[in-house]
Formats: sequence, structure tokens, C-alpha cells
Amino acid sequence: MRDPGSGADAVLPDVLAEGLRVVFAGINPGLTSAAAGHSFHTPGNRFWPALHRSGFTPRRLRAEEERLLLGWGLGITSIVRRPTARAAQLSRAELADGGRDLAERIREIGPEWLAVLGVTGYRAAFGAPAAQLGPQPTTIGGARVWIVPNPSGLNAHFPPEALAIEFARLRVAAGIPDRSGLLGESFL
Repeated sequence: MRDPGSGADAVLPDVLAEGLRVVFAGINPGLTSAAAGHSFHTPGNRFWPALHRSGFTPRRLRAEEERLLLGWGLGITSIVRRPTARAAQLSRAELADGGRDLAERIREIGPEWLAVLGVTGYRAAFGAPAAQLGPQPTTIGGARVWIVPNPSGLNAHFPPEALAIEFARLRVAAGIPDRSGLLGESFL
């Protein structure tokens, strides 16, 4: 574990490799995650439970186990690399620059799908003010795009079950089997 400072100066490493099925892109790292050196490390973040409940992983992972995702064809990155306490601290210009940077990173590794975690961040980063959750009519860096809800505990619009269902819709579209054993395909 890294020095548990503020995280403001930390660079959170991506969990990426060539040829992944799905890369999940958060808006930007939180300070707690950056300080710990692991994605979605904040206790209130619902990413890891949603990933398991939707069938992407066979069990609920801890943030420290994030590199296991690569073995299942999954990865993690962010639109903007600068950690902040809240995504609202990012400027529109910073989000647009991050979108261009993310497109280049995606182009380099060639995943099938880019799953953006949060419609508001997607709209700002990619100049798509009318974007909605679900599949998008465009590609980014050659990858098909799907927007899932932001798993932050601050996103009260999506309780855990609804969040898992939105993640599972992407999993089914990406052709990934239910690894959790919790769901059948008929729930969608």
C-alpha cells in the first residue's frame, strides 16, 4: 500500500492490457483510491459489488485485487487521471482533454467495449450532451461504447440492484457469461 497521504499528487495506475473485452472508465480517481493505489478503493463506492452482482466476476473483489480483472478480459482506467475529492472539481476543458487522452489509450490496447461510468462525465468529455445510459451510436478509439451509471455512493438514483442490472445489460451485450452464478439471462 502507498503512503496514505492526501492522494492529490498520486497517479493511479491503469489496469489495462491489449485485447480486453471491456474496459471500465471512471470519471477520475478519488483521493482515497489514488492514495491507496487501487481503483474504486473508497468504502462507499459500489463498483466492486455491482461488478459481481452483474455477473462480470465470480466473487466480490476487493480493490487490492483489481489486477485479477485482466484474466477475465476486463480492465479499468479513467477519463481524467488527476485525483480529486469529487468529480465536480474537474473543469469542462479538463474533461474534454481527458476524453481525447482516453480515446488514444483505448486505441492503443484495442478492447471490444469501453464502459464509461457515468453519463454526465461522458457528455462533458466527449461533447455528447444528449447521451443516455446504454449503448452509444459511436466508437471511441475503435471500441464500442456503453454508458453505465456512476457507481459512486453519491449516485442515489441507482440503488445497488438497479446498478447491477445496468452493468449486466452491458455484460450480456459483450457476450460475457454470468460468472457470478447469481443471475440468469432472463432477468433483463
